[in-house]
Parts: sequence; C-alpha cells; structure tokens
Amino acid sequence: MIRKAIIKDLDRIMVILKKIIDEMHSYNNYQWDENYPQAKDFAVDIEKGELYVSVRENMIVGFICINRVEPHEYEGLNWSSTKDALIIHRMGVDTDYRNAGIGKELVGFAEDLAHRSNVKYLKTDTNSLNAKAQALFQKCRYIFVGEMSFRGKEKPFYCYEKVLEG
Repeated sequence: MIRKAIIKDLDRIMVILKKIIDEMHSYNNYQWDENYPQAKDFAVDIEKGELYVSVRENMIVGFICINRVEPHEYEGLNWSSTKDALIIHRMGVDTDYRNAGIGKELVGFAEDLAHRSNVKYLKTDTNSLNAKAQALFQKCRYIFVGEMSFRGKEKPFYCYEKVLEG
C-alpha cells in the first residue's frame, strides 16, 4: 500500500535513509550523504503533500517524492517533450526489503499519480554510480536522456524520462 507521508513517519524514513546512505557509500556512490537529503527536506515534502510511503505489514519500507519541481540542471538536456511533467525525487527502499517489487511499485505509483493529474510525462535522475536505480528505471521503460552535474557532486547524474500512453 502507498499513502501520503505524515510527519510521524519521519523517524522511520530517516532510519531507511541511513541504511541506504551506508549502502551507497560502500560502493563509493555519494549521491546522498549527511548534507542531502536531511529530515528537513522530507518534512517540507510532507508539508507540501509530495512525499509518499510504501507500507508493508504496518512498516514503512520505501518512500518517494513526486512534484513538478524541475532542477535547473535539467535545462539544456534533450528531453523529448516540453509538456508539463511530474518529477520523481528522493526515492528509496529499505535495504532489508530489496527485490520485493517496492521500487517498481513506487515508480508505478508515480505514473498512476501522473495519469490522475492529467500529466503524461515523467522525469527523474540518479547518480551515474547508482546501478540499482538505473536498472529500475530501465525495467520500468524509462528512456535515458543524458547526463548532467549537480554542484558539489563529483560524478555525473543520469537523467531519464517516460512519456505515458493514454
């Protein structure tokens, strides 16, 4: 089940985040660290109604932020559309619940939300070292658009898009 996150969920989200950061750092991916994302980032997402959590057996096992905020770093990339898009940000799955379809469920939820919002286009990005996220987006039929850099990050980020049918 996926539902909107509430402030009470923040502690569990931060536990998941710590596990993800530890895993990322184990293979030299510094996409996330002690500076980003922080509890305050998730709190703002919750306040705006843009953070959703995946719940299994009354336990939060994943999260995803979905909004229309497009990083300015996306400018200059060869996106296939200039239409209004939903952007997937800050998505993570508890490392103890990997390979259970949660990431695919979260991406599918973003696509369903887009349909319900009358938006037919999604964009996202991930660190070039984040092979798990890249594989997930490719499995969900997102198309690689190009790479860009975030200030302060050593490695480039890969950008993906999906045009929804119907």
